[in-house]
Amino acid sequence: MDNVNAMLSFAYTLLANDMASAAETVGLDAYVGFMHQDRPGRPSLALDLMEELRGVLADKFVLTLINRREITEGAFIKKENGAVIMTDDARREFLKAWQLKKQEKITHPFIGEKISWGLVPYAQSLLLARYLRGDLDEYPPFLWK
Repeated sequence: MDNVNAMLSFAYTLLANDMASAAETVGLDAYVGFMHQDRPGRPSLALDLMEELRGVLADKFVLTLINRREITEGAFIKKENGAVIMTDDARREFLKAWQLKKQEKITHPFIGEKISWGLVPYAQSLLLARYLRGDLDEYPPFLWK
């Protein structure tokens, strides 16, 4: 119902899709979760996994777009029912910035190697799969400063 939440919702959708893809890539069922209730068509495991990245990746990304004025007030349309949506141009800019963010390199806190933000969902899915298969004693959550 407002501009910031429209951007957050879009970022969460992108992150959930990345997480679902990563989970499936390592052989996990993205629709069978631990915390989120299983519902038809709901990628519960992807939603579980994205919780640890929601603040440090999606929320921070949206705040950066706002602070840098990359997405401005004019990038939104308010519908008659009160819903707020992004214009096509704003979504294009958002996606372009999202792809650039995913290319940024970080040092993974558990693995200790440099990887891109775009590979973090895969790394976390792989660590969860290794834990579930008994290769790790515990699941190492993504803890970012």
